[in-house]
Amino acid sequence: LEEAMLQPLPMEQYFSASADQYVLPILGETPSGEPPDPKKCSTREYLEFYIFPVLLPGLAALLHEAEKEKCFEGKRTKFIPSDFLTEWLYNKNPKRKDESFTELFSIPFVKDWLKDRPRPPIPLSLLLSEEEASILIQSFWRGYRVRCDSEIQELRQWQKKLREERHITEVVKKFWTKQEAK
Repeated sequence: LEEAMLQPLPMEQYFSASADQYVLPILGETPSGEPPDPKKCSTREYLEFYIFPVLLPGLAALLHEAEKEKCFEGKRTKFIPSDFLTEWLYNKNPKRKDESFTELFSIPFVKDWLKDRPRPPIPLSLLLSEEEASILIQSFWRGYRVRCDSEIQELRQWQKKLREERHITEVVKKFWTKQEAK
């Protein structure tokens, strides 16, 4: 039993195809020869002739775009790879070669999908550059520091008291009711 355990396993019996058969085609290149009938060919032939020549260049473009968007530098990014690939594949479809470029949210099946399944908005932290975010943080901090000033506090208290005494919110509501009636 111990001798049998130490013997190498004959891997050929577990895999029917050799490793040479799994080499992928060069990007954008269709295999030589006549394309097989898509309804009658094997899965491998279908992938080699119909899927890989379109998908592999799309994946290469996706990687270039991800690098351009600096996706490999941080944990979070606004770049959504599936959106890019969907848009790229739709626009590179040979059936649409004479048509103009279509943005992702203008693609008909994407519109239909998003009608039923709306997306949450992208967080502001992903949309702002570092410079824009720092300006926003600094402005909030300066505003907070100004509001902490005793003179400003006194002014804010006076405005609050004035609003309550003169019933400003009711006056504003009446004003807009009159405006809407006109």
